[in-house]
Amino acid sequence: AGATTFLTMAYIVFVNPSILSAAGMDFGAVFTATCLAAAIGTLLMGLLANYPIALAPLMGENAFFATAVLAGVAGTQVTWQVALAAVFISGVLFVLLTLVRVRELILDAVPAGLKHAIAAAIGLFIVFIGLVNAGIIVRRGAEDPTLVPVRLGDLTSAPPLLALAGTFLTAV
Repeated sequence: AGATTFLTMAYIVFVNPSILSAAGMDFGAVFTATCLAAAIGTLLMGLLANYPIALAPLMGENAFFATAVLAGVAGTQVTWQVALAAVFISGVLFVLLTLVRVRELILDAVPAGLKHAIAAAIGLFIVFIGLVNAGIIVRRGAEDPTLVPVRLGDLTSAPPLLALAGTFLTAV
C-alpha cells in the first residue's frame, strides 16, 4: 500500500518544481521543498493523526499560483516572493480559522454537490495544464478568429507521443 501510494503521487516531485520554476523559482529549491513537505506531512499524518494518508503540495493551488497570480492575470504583476508571502498569510489565517472552528462551519455550509464540482474542476485544470505542457493542446495564434483559445497540437511530435504513451502505460 505504501509503495502504491508513493507511485501514485511521485509525479509531484517533478511536476511541482517544473511549474513553479517557470514562474521564476529555483527548480532545485522547489524540488527539495516538495520532497520535504511530502515526507514531513505524511509522517505527521501517520504519527500524530494515525491516518494512513499521504500528503503533498497541492497541484491545483501550485498551478493557480504559477499561472494566474504570477502570470499577471487581471493586470497583477507581483514577484513570486510577494505571492509566496500572501500564501503564507493565508495559511496562518487558515490555521486560525481552524482553531476557532469557523472553517468547519464554512465547510458544512457548502453543499456536497458543489464540493464535488470544485474537486473535479481542480482536477480538470491540472489535466489541462498537463496537456498544454505536453504539446497535446496548444494556443491558437492571434490571427485565428475563433472563440476557442486552444487547438490540438501536433500529435506526431515527440512530446505528445511520449505523454500519450505514458498515459496509456499508466492506464494499463
